[in-house]
Amino acid sequence: MRIGVNTRLLQYGKLEGIGRFMHETLSRIVRAMPETKFIFYFDRPYHSSFIYHKNIIPRIVPPPARHPFLYWIWLEWTLPFYFKKDKIDLFYSPDGFLSLNTKVPQITVFHDLAFEHFSEGISRIAAWYYKRYMPRFANKAHHILTVSEFTKQDLIQTYQINPDKISVTCNGVSDSFKPLPQTEQELVRKKYTQGKPFILYVGSIHPRKNLARLLKAFEKLKKEKSHEVQLLICGRKAWNFEDIFQFFESMEFKNHVHFTGRIDDHELTRIYASAEVLCYVSLFEGFGIPILEAFACDTPVITSNVSAMPEIAGNAALLVNPYDVSEIQNAIIQILENPELRLKLIQNAKKRLAIYSWEKATNAIIQALLIIKSNLKLNSN
Repeated sequence: MRIGVNTRLLQYGKLEGIGRFMHETLSRIVRAMPETKFIFYFDRPYHSSFIYHKNIIPRIVPPPARHPFLYWIWLEWTLPFYFKKDKIDLFYSPDGFLSLNTKVPQITVFHDLAFEHFSEGISRIAAWYYKRYMPRFANKAHHILTVSEFTKQDLIQTYQINPDKISVTCNGVSDSFKPLPQTEQELVRKKYTQGKPFILYVGSIHPRKNLARLLKAFEKLKKEKSHEVQLLICGRKAWNFEDIFQFFESMEFKNHVHFTGRIDDHELTRIYASAEVLCYVSLFEGFGIPILEAFACDTPVITSNVSAMPEIAGNAALLVNPYDVSEIQNAIIQILENPELRLKLIQNAKKRLAIYSWEKATNAIIQALLIIKSNLKLNSN
């Protein structure tokens, strides 16, 4: 069997949510299916570390698909050409994108429908593309995987997709995320927050991540309490971040807020494990990988009570209304001032973490691939 794979988000040193999902699952899938040929379709030069096994054939397929017009060319013209050239039997796309211009069976992964609910957070042309084409991709797919039950239900309700066509996988967390000795934690704090304890946010910077309200909650906390705690924000500037930084510049305690930009995985694990709490109060998520990463580092979590976050966190995090600044502030105070609550959340997190793994995610994808493979054999007979 020859399976074509959309690997355009495998970018060395720049793996984020979906790219991380691709890397962790594909590296396992190709080794679990050694008799299958995988043709990896990159849209730009690739790093050799993404060629995980000898059964991979890498292809660079132009143009670089980083704009809606280029998405369309890549998906509807160049990929179908390579599908025929490479004689693939199946196309697997872990980022929700498919080709409407092919008869090749296709499987995809939908991570969320954030663009349907928060389209103001992205460019108009991107919102137009997603709203026009993602429903078509969902209907075109032979099978869909989602990373949470929430996203499955969102697909069913928003696009009227047959539930039998959708199966739920998950995200996981790398073994590198683990607790850190106290002496090492002190070194991390000296490096980033002048030795002071800190609240942590991890993720890209754009409106849906709700950083403006997190900054307001932190400012309110500093004005009303004598805590020496700082706020550390780890992640790249994504889009529409101007209002966030405009508020930051007006803050009385802005010197207690630190932006690191993008952080490599090794350093990020150390930062997680040194934080007093992860405050991840996004307005909408299809999963929320930072929740699991903090769990693995014995770091308590505050997250939102909307979309997929309650499903993922369970009883191992404090859930807050992400639109309520006072509620976010009060949750932070609870973590900082209540050692018993902190310990309880950490203990619950260890149990919660056992539900999720990259191996579990990989097995769900392989099962879907094998079902399609079996159907192809039946049809050929």
